Amino acid sequence: MNLDYIIPNTWSIIEKGFNPDHVKASESLFSIGNGAMGQRANFEEKYSGPTFQGSYIAGVYYPDKTKVGWWKNGYPEYFAKVLNAPNWIGIRVIVDNEELDLHNCNKVEDFRRELNMKEGWLSRSFKATLNNGIQIEVFTKRFLSLDMDELGVIDFSIKPLNSDATISFRPYIDSGITNEDTNWDDKFWDTMNVSHENNQAFIQAKTMKTDFYTCTFMESQVFINGNSVIIDPKISADSNSATFSYSYDVKQNETYSIHKFGGYTVDRNHDKYELVSAAKAVLKKAKESGCEALLNAQKEAWSKIWDMADITIKGDVKAQQGIRFNIFHLNQTYLGTDARLNIGPKGFTGEKYGGSTYWDTEAYCIPFYMATKDQSVARNLLTYRYKHLDKAIENAEKLGFSNGAALYPMVTMNGEECHNEWEITFEEIHRNGAIAFAIYNYYRYTGDYSYIPEMGLEVLIGIARFWHQRATFSKQKNKFVILGVTGPNEYENNVNNNWYTNYIAKWCINYAIENINRVATEYATDYTRVMHKAKLSKSEVNEWKSVADDMFLPYSEEHKVFLQQDGFLDKELITVADLDKSQRPINQKWSWDRILRSPYIKQADTLQGFYFFEEHFDVEALEIHFDFYEPFTVHESSLSPCVHSIQAAKLGRMDQAYTFYLRTSRLDLDDYNHEVHEGLHITSMAGTWMSIVEGFGGMRVRDNHLTFEPRIPKQWEAYSFKVNFRNQILKVNVGQGHTHFELEGDNNLEIIVNGKPISISPNGLVTV
Repeated sequence: MNLDYIIPNTWSIIEKGFNPDHVKASESLFSIGNGAMGQRANFEEKYSGPTFQGSYIAGVYYPDKTKVGWWKNGYPEYFAKVLNAPNWIGIRVIVDNEELDLHNCNKVEDFRRELNMKEGWLSRSFKATLNNGIQIEVFTKRFLSLDMDELGVIDFSIKPLNSDATISFRPYIDSGITNEDTNWDDKFWDTMNVSHENNQAFIQAKTMKTDFYTCTFMESQVFINGNSVIIDPKISADSNSATFSYSYDVKQNETYSIHKFGGYTVDRNHDKYELVSAAKAVLKKAKESGCEALLNAQKEAWSKIWDMADITIKGDVKAQQGIRFNIFHLNQTYLGTDARLNIGPKGFTGEKYGGSTYWDTEAYCIPFYMATKDQSVARNLLTYRYKHLDKAIENAEKLGFSNGAALYPMVTMNGEECHNEWEITFEEIHRNGAIAFAIYNYYRYTGDYSYIPEMGLEVLIGIARFWHQRATFSKQKNKFVILGVTGPNEYENNVNNNWYTNYIAKWCINYAIENINRVATEYATDYTRVMHKAKLSKSEVNEWKSVADDMFLPYSEEHKVFLQQDGFLDKELITVADLDKSQRPINQKWSWDRILRSPYIKQADTLQGFYFFEEHFDVEALEIHFDFYEPFTVHESSLSPCVHSIQAAKLGRMDQAYTFYLRTSRLDLDDYNHEVHEGLHITSMAGTWMSIVEGFGGMRVRDNHLTFEPRIPKQWEAYSFKVNFRNQILKVNVGQGHTHFELEGDNNLEIIVNGKPISISPNGLVTV
């Protein structure tokens, strides 16, 4: 079912009315995170209906042994899984001996849930009539602190409306949890110790196999009508959990509240024997600050993020809500402060895809983080890949490559490939190209070349070696070909000469050679070090060059297009417009065999190449290719609409660009793919940002200059965004008929607008 229950609002995601059918979807949509941890929007109190429980700690995973029907050489031994971490949010609520459970209440009224994106908190309010006849009013608010990223805060209040009642809050922590996503139902956590003192409790647990040591902690305070109440709690504990019980005789219309502080300390950041001490320090600081001060700090931290990252849209509430929802979740998932971390496709909102790193980071996310943070954040993402270069070489060796050839993994937590579908693991090798392109894109945008001699050149050499060995010389074509691949369009497996793959392979080799020559000239010390380490000879580089120079690129003279792969024209070319709507989405209605024989494209494939390498082709070529391939594209990948929105805007097709924009920005809010209950599409959210900045704003970097070709959908009155370009902040405000440029910085900035150079002075405003 398509979701339509989210209330349009410019700064909040709002749900009104309690519908059990929406619970799992809302748990995804209202998820919260702070870069170090995150959680689905599960209820604090008991809920016995269908629910997807999920709390996650960044960088903590388990190597779940691969499960396949039949083993193939080269298969990864495991699929790394993000783990459902011990639960610290739980608060059982007992009212006159009956437990609050919205699934079993007599009546639920005035239910409202809000994710306030401006200030970074989640709230819920409702009235419920319990089966014992007592009517209550409940209000909750919780957030994960950005300032203290090991801490979460819950404020839970209850008011009896029609009688006095004895109410018991029973906050708990629990490590007896399981994953939704597991291959063998392994036990993922080993609980080593449960302890408590005063109003604090601690669970020390480590992951099986990977031995990540964690401490889950909590401390609670209770209040009546806002005044602190000292209650000596009843305590119960077992091998996996600890529960405190705070009971109070509450008068009718009095408000009984609990403030619960909780979270995780982990051995990624502390000595594993000092985790309880570290947790106590977090709790001490939290209690001294108090809920209100912590919430004010949260608001201030989000204000600083929004000051740089916000995109405003006037005249279109749904479009505004969509882009802020995307920007908000990107910042909840990754803040760039820890180079050991990366961006999982589901972030902290679910377990699908294992929570691991894909090529999405390099292809879609880096532009967002470069422009809305500072360049150190994007550099951290590139450093992450450099640190995994040895593993990428190992991955290639497992598939039969040699001499330092590197194949970066399709899916990874630690650099080791952990994806076990053969058509992806062995064949979707275009991911290597995205890594190299990100290096190029980083230098193009920031002007910081230092990454390449320090780290990036080694990566480029490993990738070039892979493409050299992966190509085969075809005597029939008198060209080098690349056989048996899957391109970005995963609805074609094991094809020959996927144009995008061949093109990016050719480009990678040439880019590696270009940088070898530059480093040799300008960074002699680094050049000597890298050449010695890589054992690279001029004769080997010449062999690469012959592959790049003679790479086969399939082309149709009849259609004047590069062919997505050798056999594309052999298919029955029926467009999506002529496909029965009852057959959509085809990935849920058709057999895999039927999909593979069809002409239907999951996401931009040839057009992905035109997006990356726009400067290599004129607008007429883009138009011909767009008109040929888009009609066959079903956009059943979250990564597809954004690229098509950017290219439709480039072609001046604003209605089409706007439609694609709404699809990418509201992909999860409106559940286009019928899967939001599994979690959100975090990495494609960066593509939504690109669809405005690069699509409608027409922003590019050409010859060390920012260039713009601003356009605006007719549905909007105006839109604005900021970009950090080489430590100068440029604000762009586009209206119907004009564009304003404002500069924050110390020096003049030369930009190109619609082909004409413009100089903007610091704190100056230029209108075009």
